[in-house]
Amino acid sequence: MTPQLASVLMPLMRGMDPERAHDIALRALRFGLAGADRSADDPVLATRALGLDFRNPIGLAAGFDKSAVAIAPLMRLGFGFVEAGSVTPKPQIGNPKPRLFRLAEDRAVINRMGMNNAGLPAFLARLAHLPANRPAVLGVNIAINKDGAAPLRDYPALYAAVAPHAGYVAINVSSPNTPGLRDLQGEAMLRDILGAVVEARDALTGPRPPILVKIAPDLSPAAVEPIVEAAVAHGIAGLIVSNTTIARPAPLRSALKSQAGGLSGPPLRAAATELLRRVARLAAGRDLTLIGCGGVSNGAEALEKIKAGAALVQLYAAFAYDGPALIPRLKRELAAALRRDGFKNVAEAIGVDAR
Repeated sequence: MTPQLASVLMPLMRGMDPERAHDIALRALRFGLAGADRSADDPVLATRALGLDFRNPIGLAAGFDKSAVAIAPLMRLGFGFVEAGSVTPKPQIGNPKPRLFRLAEDRAVINRMGMNNAGLPAFLARLAHLPANRPAVLGVNIAINKDGAAPLRDYPALYAAVAPHAGYVAINVSSPNTPGLRDLQGEAMLRDILGAVVEARDALTGPRPPILVKIAPDLSPAAVEPIVEAAVAHGIAGLIVSNTTIARPAPLRSALKSQAGGLSGPPLRAAATELLRRVARLAAGRDLTLIGCGGVSNGAEALEKIKAGAALVQLYAAFAYDGPALIPRLKRELAAALRRDGFKNVAEAIGVDAR
């Protein structure tokens, strides 16, 4: 099967419960039923960030494959990078069902999954079986359990455990679906967490992948600068801007818009891009790589994130709606948009609208 055919068949799953459809999609990916994108990426898309080479700047955001069951097949769809997780120290069943909702009229998603995942041991076992020669960069998103968590113990231990396998590691302190997690974005607690993770990194004798922090789009303007300063002070490599939102931007047409949880997709794009632009201005002249996430569904929107300050771009909801055929199309559109705006490569476009 080709990615295009897999996407053609996706509407057949839209009548299913969204979480069941997601589980079936992961199984299909795991068994290679979505095919692979065998086309060569346009050279204009090749870029370097976080000390790593990316065949293109388009990545899959965390949350799609929390337990790393389909990483290699996802990479073969043409992504420049795939972020697995969030993974927690212990297995976690997540919140009561139903907890995933399609807002079809808005091409958006609301989830209150609660970071359901198989836990660190199962996650590591799957990463150990990945081929060494991968077609895309692997990111790993780490988080704490809902119960029995100790952030200053758990985040460093998770980082050390996944470090041998990851191109980069993202610290999740911004999911709205774990009680108290977003409080960890506060200046004092975040500094303590970053200090503990950096200490764990520096103690490693093997690989030391770059550390990133994923932040919420709902931060107050006053809260953004302390996060940037904390990241810079601890030598953190970058920020992912942003996670899902608890806001409900108008207009939302779906009757499901009042469901509790994090909203992703096109309604998030404006707020996430504005936050990205603000962070880019605060980070100007600093060694801080930004990944733009939230509402990207075509090449023009990917370029908008790059011009706002992102070196790399992630998507989730658009992939859930459009399927594997989205990735080659989005890359073609982004390459065309870069050339149309006079850029020879991705690096030339980064942050031009944030200056």
